[in-house]
Amino acid sequence: MTIEDLLHSPGEWLKTGGNLGDVVVSSRIRLARNLNGFHFLTKASAAERRDIVRTLCEAINSAQFGIETFYIDVEKADPIDRQFLVERQLISRQHGEGEGSRGVAIGATEQISLMINEEDHLRMQVLRHGMDLDAAWNQIATIDAALEATVEFAFHEQYGYLTACPTNVGTGLRVSVMLHLPALKITNEIEKVLRAAKDMRLAVRGLYGEGTEALGDFFQVSNQVTLGRSEEEIVTDFKNNVIPSIVRYEQETRKALRNDRLTALDDKIWRAFGVLSNARAISSEEALFLLSHLRLGTVMERIKHIDLGVINDLFLFTQSAHLQKRCGKRLDGEQRSILRADYIRERLAKAQPSTN
Repeated sequence: MTIEDLLHSPGEWLKTGGNLGDVVVSSRIRLARNLNGFHFLTKASAAERRDIVRTLCEAINSAQFGIETFYIDVEKADPIDRQFLVERQLISRQHGEGEGSRGVAIGATEQISLMINEEDHLRMQVLRHGMDLDAAWNQIATIDAALEATVEFAFHEQYGYLTACPTNVGTGLRVSVMLHLPALKITNEIEKVLRAAKDMRLAVRGLYGEGTEALGDFFQVSNQVTLGRSEEEIVTDFKNNVIPSIVRYEQETRKALRNDRLTALDDKIWRAFGVLSNARAISSEEALFLLSHLRLGTVMERIKHIDLGVINDLFLFTQSAHLQKRCGKRLDGEQRSILRADYIRERLAKAQPSTN
């Protein structure tokens, strides 16, 4: 399998049909690990970085965790391929823009990615669509155990797993759920959620993680505390308390929009549909903004002839690197805007009901 094979299907995180899929887009669990006996990456030499890659690649190839993976040398990859992997949530932006020997092992279904030499020696990630933290946790625990049977991770009896960033020390666990919160954004209630999240020591980031904005009204909510709590406690709290409370708030706000501001809501939805169906050039940011309103209209059944899967495809395939990979050449900003508009018009036209 190669990176080109990924072009033929949407990423795992944008598949439809997941639990609470009207609001919860995807669930992700990540574990940070470092090899015992090696410097952290901030102190590692170029030769040591290469040794880390070799050691972890051998461990991944020999470990038995039930999923075949293929490896991409991120250091040598074309910049468009790196951005492509970022857009599919398979590597972090930091990993794509980093320097030195580094790579990623990706599962054929895109549910797992194992980033080597990102911030830590190894960042294991399991990604599921919808609200599926239990399955994600069970899978990543299996991968972690299989690798730990092959290599020794840096561990302290008092502090737990040792990581490059002190905030990850302990379990090394980050639970992250991506939410689509357009109603809260439209009504300006999102600020209350952000303040509450800060009080609960949660991190709220944009579509592509740390340092990114909430494009398309996508928000990633993750834990900040990893020390002093077990992995199961963190996952359970997210599953039973944190995410359900945000989901209820968004759903209640959608009901209020339907009951009290239906005309204004429909105007936003159908204006978005009108622009997307007719634009001849459109930026990535504007496309995501309008597709967010169209997605809201679909899940609220204000627009009934467009499948949610079509909109999810458009979220991904209209991103910069995906457009360039699909056409097989580099494009400047204007060319991408024209091609993006063409692709959106074509997909939405196919979704139109027949007039015959």
